Amino acid sequence: MAPAKKTFVLYPSPGVGHLNPMAELAKHLLRHGHSVVVAVVVDPPDGDAISAIALARLAATNPSIAFRLLPAPPSPDTAAHPVKRSLDTLRLANPVLRGLLLSLPAPGAHALLLDMFCVDALDVASELAVPAYFFFASAASDLAVFLNLLYSYPDLPSFKDMGEALVHTPGSMPPVRALDMPLSIQDRESDPSKVRLYQFSRIAEGKGVLVNSFDWLERTALRALADGVCVPGRPTPRVFCIGPLVNDGGDGGEKRHECLAWLDAQPRQSVVFLCFGSMGAFSAAQLKEIARGLESSGQRFLWAVRNPPEEQMQSEPTEPDIERLLPAGFLERTRGRGMVVKNWVPQAEVVRHEAVGAFVTHCGWNSTLEAIMSGLPMICWPLYAEQGLNKVFMVEEMKIAVALEGYEKKGMVSAEEVEAKVRLVMETEEGKKLRDMLVLARKMALDAIGDAGSTEMAFAEFLGDLENSSGGEFSRSSCMTDEL
Repeated sequence: MAPAKKTFVLYPSPGVGHLNPMAELAKHLLRHGHSVVVAVVVDPPDGDAISAIALARLAATNPSIAFRLLPAPPSPDTAAHPVKRSLDTLRLANPVLRGLLLSLPAPGAHALLLDMFCVDALDVASELAVPAYFFFASAASDLAVFLNLLYSYPDLPSFKDMGEALVHTPGSMPPVRALDMPLSIQDRESDPSKVRLYQFSRIAEGKGVLVNSFDWLERTALRALADGVCVPGRPTPRVFCIGPLVNDGGDGGEKRHECLAWLDAQPRQSVVFLCFGSMGAFSAAQLKEIARGLESSGQRFLWAVRNPPEEQMQSEPTEPDIERLLPAGFLERTRGRGMVVKNWVPQAEVVRHEAVGAFVTHCGWNSTLEAIMSGLPMICWPLYAEQGLNKVFMVEEMKIAVALEGYEKKGMVSAEEVEAKVRLVMETEEGKKLRDMLVLARKMALDAIGDAGSTEMAFAEFLGDLENSSGGEFSRSSCMTDEL
């Protein structure tokens, strides 16, 4: 007998990189006939126009998803680090989240699916007896490292003092240079580090973790998690690999972007695509180095360029002045084989285009999965968050990418390095091996999400685990019916 249809409340933390994969999870649940509400905290202390635009686009293009906005008071500590202010704001949103759960039609929410940073919502779930699972939108390898930090970090100095020293991760995973660990946990005495370790510690309190990955891609990490070596002496939450969940490239009927028409005219697998996520930006000097490297490589390219960070601090955002930011004459000299786009491109559609042959990426996990689903080899340029970790696993274990050198410690990646890595992927035997590995990775990803694939099996196991939960829905009689 098919499992009963359920109502899920999805709770992302602020930021495009968290909102987009949560929307993909919502679509996956809807395809299986379940009801979904996505609760989004609005006006976070570090809210930005990019997040607001992304939310508006998601709501417009996915009318079947019920988005509910939760107004929450900002952190009272306005001088605190943004990481701490975000935690405070999410904690202060607990009353409105509770009100939302109580306002749902009977039988209410069967489960609360939490972003990895929304850990204090566990208290609401516990009070209302709603099973709470985490949705981890990054790699299972990252999850293994983060859970283990609580046990390995006390025996280490701050990562910022370790430089190139290797941090050994559990379960025979590749060691990670200390400087590749996330910036927010580099200084163990800092507020951001304390916040992150607190958040990682509470993930183990969830009933389980849904991970946006698939079994074949991360066997080592998944084995470590299943064997309990990441969280010694404490039960490890069960992990369900339900990915890859990625944007299918649909634009909801919007006008086709001009870069796609340009790609239509390029030979198959001939274009290097450079795009660095919703927050990726480079100094003017670095932009010039990238341009020189692309020009010297002789390869075709499509490049999304944003204003340098110092210019984004202006009160009135402006479009990048490409002529001023790039070397004199660059656009004219590369006319016909290169296209520079201001700010934004439809990445999901671009990476799927047959003209694209390589992807220079910040290693955000959403971007990585989109590239895998397109069989596209990657050149890694981590910028923030967990991207340095992703780079390590993509290059050393998954064998689906090569890394640029020189970005570490806010250094400069030279034009010569950009040229060398672009040529390596596009012209050499090593690049061909990468491409062959991505062909295999794409096949395995498609197998995973196919009928009777590992992803569908994991999703069914998650539903079975929820069905067996002691509290599949909360009792209204035991709670006050607060109004939103």
